Amino acid sequence: MSQDSSQNTSPILIVPYMWIGDFVRCHSVVKLLRAAAPDRPVDIVSSTLCAPLADYMPGVRRAIVMDIPRRRLGLSRQCELASLLRKADYGQALVMSRKWKAALAPWLAGIPTRTGFVGEFRFGLLNDVRFGERKLPRMIDQMGVLALPGAAPLPKEWPLPELKIPPQAVKAWLAQHGLTKETRPIVALSPGAVGAGKAWPVRHYSELARALTKEGALIWVLGGPKETSIASQIAAAGSHLVRDLTGVDLRNAILALAAADVSVTNDSGLMHISAAIGTPTVAIFGPTSSWHWKPLNPIAAVLEPPGDEKARERSRLEGNTAVRHRRTDDVAVETVLAAVHPMLTDAKIRMK
Repeated sequence: MSQDSSQNTSPILIVPYMWIGDFVRCHSVVKLLRAAAPDRPVDIVSSTLCAPLADYMPGVRRAIVMDIPRRRLGLSRQCELASLLRKADYGQALVMSRKWKAALAPWLAGIPTRTGFVGEFRFGLLNDVRFGERKLPRMIDQMGVLALPGAAPLPKEWPLPELKIPPQAVKAWLAQHGLTKETRPIVALSPGAVGAGKAWPVRHYSELARALTKEGALIWVLGGPKETSIASQIAAAGSHLVRDLTGVDLRNAILALAAADVSVTNDSGLMHISAAIGTPTVAIFGPTSSWHWKPLNPIAAVLEPPGDEKARERSRLEGNTAVRHRRTDDVAVETVLAAVHPMLTDAKIRMK
């Protein structure tokens, strides 16, 4: 943040990555900004997919929704976004991505201070240029440092992302889906993942669902349209106690995770959502470094393939390179069951 921010009341804009998990991480940045300058509103640019998340982030005034194409410039959309930004009179924009086009709309809008890493030779598009991104080990470090004065050291701990879901919103969602009178403990399964090898096999999720439904749990399968066929396979294994809640609206998954007693998930965006909500979360990792990519929020369990402790230790320095040979397949169903059982017991006690 610029040095004179304590005397400045102009709004601040965050231009985040549009992946769900990174969008959730951005709430740490919101908290930093609000703590440093409580009188400065904070807005965030969002895709249609991620927009529901902003509704539950304390400290975010509003989301500016614009779907910019991922693999092309999308100049007309950039100009449309710039027009929206110009009307809001922002004093500063924090551009998280290193991509050239991520800085274009703030520049077109004439936002006075445009902060970001040097990236793709963005001199001019940015005028508060930072260096050394690749020396910062985690995504949250790279995001958070942009909210600090240029020479400031990293804090020992970043503020935790938070999604505050109003209880009445959860009640309305349960009523809409005919689940108000449900008395069984609920386990949400999120079998989707972006990236090769990150998904725990469907047969394992199916076996887990079969075991949990035999113990009296209700299973909700969450995800986007790509996970609908997976939900069908899991439902076939777990009978009528498995419910397919996949769909295009991320808000549906957010509210489901807020209502669930336990969340079992791959290294994915829904992992970050459930952790930020505070739902007990069991996260399964394979070819990605849990130190780099697990949520900042405390979670119930991080489950990784057994053995190869040296690779796990090296991953702090080497990232995914040190563990990319690992398979989620090697995380046993029994291991996941053992992690879920204590939380199921707690849920059953609460329901008595």
